[in-house]
Amino acid sequence: MTRVVVGPFSRVEGDLEVALEVEDGVVREARVSSQVFRGFEQILAGKAPLDALVIVPRVCGICSVAQSSAVARALAAAAGVEPPRNGRTASNLMLAAENLADHLTHFYLFFMPDFDRTAYSQRHWFELARARFEAMRGAGGVEAVGARARFLELMAILGGKWPHTLAIQPGGTSRAVQKAEKVQLLLVLREFRRFLEGALFGDELERVAGLGGAAELAAWRDARPAAASDFRLFLEIARDLDLDRLGRATDVFMSYGAYHDGERPHFAAGVFDGAPRELDRASIAEDGRHAWLLDDEPCHPSEGATRPHADKPGAYTWCKAPRLGGRVVEVGALARQVVDGHALVRDVVAATGGNVFSRVLARLLELALMVPAMERWAASIEPGEHFCIPADVPDGAAGAGMVEAARGSLGHWLTVEGGRISRYQIVAPTTWNFSPRDAKGQPGPLEQALVGTPVGRGAEDPAVQHVVRSFDPCMVCTVH
Repeated sequence: MTRVVVGPFSRVEGDLEVALEVEDGVVREARVSSQVFRGFEQILAGKAPLDALVIVPRVCGICSVAQSSAVARALAAAAGVEPPRNGRTASNLMLAAENLADHLTHFYLFFMPDFDRTAYSQRHWFELARARFEAMRGAGGVEAVGARARFLELMAILGGKWPHTLAIQPGGTSRAVQKAEKVQLLLVLREFRRFLEGALFGDELERVAGLGGAAELAAWRDARPAAASDFRLFLEIARDLDLDRLGRATDVFMSYGAYHDGERPHFAAGVFDGAPRELDRASIAEDGRHAWLLDDEPCHPSEGATRPHADKPGAYTWCKAPRLGGRVVEVGALARQVVDGHALVRDVVAATGGNVFSRVLARLLELALMVPAMERWAASIEPGEHFCIPADVPDGAAGAGMVEAARGSLGHWLTVEGGRISRYQIVAPTTWNFSPRDAKGQPGPLEQALVGTPVGRGAEDPAVQHVVRSFDPCMVCTVH
């Protein structure tokens, strides 16, 4: 076998390196390495609990609202408070806006530019792909950046700024929405809908969101030319390159449940491994056997520690290996939708599992699903009613904040002793998806997904890039 090291990757957040063992032109084994240690969990130790609202969102610039939402939920659990309805709605709108902006960025700026590579120059769709997705120049990317900027005006209205808003609090949101601002929210959403229904989908969002299976999707595709929309062009490329046969991982999916509003989340929490199952949060454990950390027995994050050991034998990453009841699970938009039971996603996964095509499909589907939901949420805001209530964290308390970021399940676990944070642990979506082997030798989701990938053109083979980018890594969120 030949060893090929791929990295650092462009168009990903942070530093990523992948070591591949290649035989007969395909990957036989992969090891994924998170290269940078962050130390946020150590920074938080000894701080006042509410300081976490300022420090933790700095984990990342592109998913800071997700981090804010998780820490606010952890502090709310520790304080024993439940935000008022307006506060929950505003928080959900901010998180959804960030997640959808992330989906848009991933599609237009991270994932699709790889189809402008010269390796595809003889494909019948190549000139269309170049015109729409060429890095920094493609018309689709330029249009998407403008639409994204206008869409994120939601953050200015609801949170004052983005990234790193301080509006999300344990007791709700600190910025009350006035009547005129409610109208602004609806206008921003209407403009974003116009972009999605025009350039991205070329169809009504409700029709795309309502596609009930793979056969309906194929009929939708075949009823219009490849140039009709960017989604249609993606479907053409995916069919031509068999992207549904590339990058299959565990086929065990997990979601914490997304956009909580009282008793039930908008997208369900659970596990799917061919059948839906309840999520046992107590069965989450982190394994550091192959991380550059002092060895500890695998334990729940609420009891975990992060202690660097840079010269540890057998280690190859700073990332721990999260497991659910000892199982390797995949998280992300695909996991959210298969757990929630969306008919199209369930049908696609039943046929070909989790792969490059189904991951990107699920992210685009969430754009179609969520904008109508956000329109309803914005319309339900009641100006003049409470958005936030006081939340006093006791001197001794513990809490967990578990949300769904764009890339998947994000968990924060907080312990307070003597009025100060004594323990803080963060397990991000990329920690799950880009985890190393555990003590049992089980590879993480990306390590599994890369096995069987062709690398006939060497380290820059597009197939490897497609598999990695289908998970949309955020390495700066991975290690703390």
